[in-house]
Amino acid sequence: QVQLTESGGGLVQAGGSLRLSCAASGRTGSNYAMGWFRQAPGKEREFVAAILYSGPTTRYIDSVKDRFIISRDKDKNIMYLQMNSLKPEDTAVYFCGAANTWFSPTAFGSWGQGTQVTVSS
Repeated sequence: QVQLTESGGGLVQAGGSLRLSCAASGRTGSNYAMGWFRQAPGKEREFVAAILYSGPTTRYIDSVKDRFIISRDKDKNIMYLQMNSLKPEDTAVYFCGAANTWFSPTAFGSWGQGTQVTVSS
């Protein structure tokens, strides 16, 4: 089982930037893909971005394309989400997850505890 720990959230004004990190430990060799999801108050968790762990293939939801960049450092077992031009609607708890297949949002699991991102207008 892989353990995931998110960090890097915080309060930022609209138009600002944050970088989230997701550190993986345990059975990291079984990770085929990793991804970021978010959950706003009163809403279901939604997929944000994912990356194929062995290569540069990525996937984003339309609302964050051209603003967010997902990346990973295989040597350090850390995944990142660079978030630019943040909007109030990006406010949510952000979670990272791992999957053993590509690409299916429902295949992700092993969730971390989440990190809060709050964007003020």
